[in-house]
Amino acid sequence: MKLHRIYGIILRHFFNSIHNYDRIGDMFYWPAIDLILWGTTSVYFASKINTPLVVLSIISGVIFWMIIWRGQYEITVGLLEDIWAQNLVNIFVSPVLFIEWIVAVLTIGILKMSIAVTFASLLSFWLFKINIFFFGFYLIIFALSLLMTGWAVGFLVAGLIIRNGTKIQTLAWTAIALLSPFSATSYPVSILPLWAQNIARAVPTSYIFENMRRLIFQHQINYSEIFISFGLNSIYLLLALIFLQRSFKKAKQKGFINLY
Repeated sequence: MKLHRIYGIILRHFFNSIHNYDRIGDMFYWPAIDLILWGTTSVYFASKINTPLVVLSIISGVIFWMIIWRGQYEITVGLLEDIWAQNLVNIFVSPVLFIEWIVAVLTIGILKMSIAVTFASLLSFWLFKINIFFFGFYLIIFALSLLMTGWAVGFLVAGLIIRNGTKIQTLAWTAIALLSPFSATSYPVSILPLWAQNIARAVPTSYIFENMRRLIFQHQINYSEIFISFGLNSIYLLLALIFLQRSFKKAKQKGFINLY
């Protein structure tokens, strides 16, 4: 790998982001709307049951979900933008390696996720006096696991798009939502139907959100569940990368032009 090629791809996405109002809106507008909507809802419920920690639990769930969403979104929409601009051929007839493209996409995703989450954290503190740094060191652990989930879904969807073209591009926005009911972002897994609980056990994010609430309400962490989350994420991420690489090879054989 060459750092200057990775930097070039990152720079290209950076300039595209600052001149694209859609991408700017995705980083600031939707996080703000979600926080205001769920924040005010949680404040209402907290006032009825006299449990202020409910606000921290729900808003933390909203912010942590942003990490998953940004991790997946930057991979899939970044790929789609190159397809829409018919730029994918230009990238891969250059000396850019497949692994360099992946590293660059992950880097720009981390940077944009950091901006969006920092903005959301400041807004939650300003509006609701919620300090996301309540989690301390566990904030990094939770964020890393959630980000790995977003990457795994992002690479899987990117592989599907490379195989099937833009006719399934809606997956870039909708695929990650399938995990939401089984991740238990704002409610415990135990209230789900039995069949849904079984699915949730295979979803790495459910362990993170369960421990998020456990830390808030009980000041405890189940480390075995954290290890399970990272283990599942490692398996899913590896499988998604293998699928993406094979999809990439197949697209090269068929011709990238078939994606447009």
